[in-house]
Amino acid sequence: MSDNETNQLSVEPPRGVIVWLDEAVLICLLLFSVLGAVIADFSPQDAYLFWLVMIPVFGLAAIVAGWAQVKREGKVRGYSFGELFKIQALHWGGVLCTVVGVFVLLHMKHLDETSAALVILLILALATFLDGIRIGWRFSLIGIYLGISAIIIAYMEQFLPPVVLLAVLLITYTILRGRREARRRLHHEPD
Repeated sequence: MSDNETNQLSVEPPRGVIVWLDEAVLICLLLFSVLGAVIADFSPQDAYLFWLVMIPVFGLAAIVAGWAQVKREGKVRGYSFGELFKIQALHWGGVLCTVVGVFVLLHMKHLDETSAALVILLILALATFLDGIRIGWRFSLIGIYLGISAIIIAYMEQFLPPVVLLAVLLITYTILRGRREARRRLHHEPD
């Protein structure tokens, strides 16, 4: 084995880390989403700022999830990591610009803080769902969760319990499905 091959192997993370990275990203984003619901419950005025900060976090999470898939499968739905990075930068940059538009509407008094927070949450839900079409079902699931959460928050005074319960159910589902996928890969992939 050449020195170059040895260096490449030493840089590669353990396979188990790559397999579970998708689940870890999903769980972290769901926990951030629950935190956003808690912030909205205690301070609706601060919720829209929280969701603004979450846009780059979600974009970075999408890049990490894409990197994990490239490491595992060699590409993400036909995209190399470089191509995926450019697409993600454009996708989440567009989301950020759209949210800036919501801030303009907020400061022009066309929206109040609560409405702005819900609109930003819906934008984030749509962006995450659509990104899931590109990088995998977990992001689409988060987008669906965010959209359902926005509706629950809009309609229910005590929205925190159902939003948290839904997050717990989705985390449980993704862990169980992730284990099943890992077992399937183990049995179908040669070492």
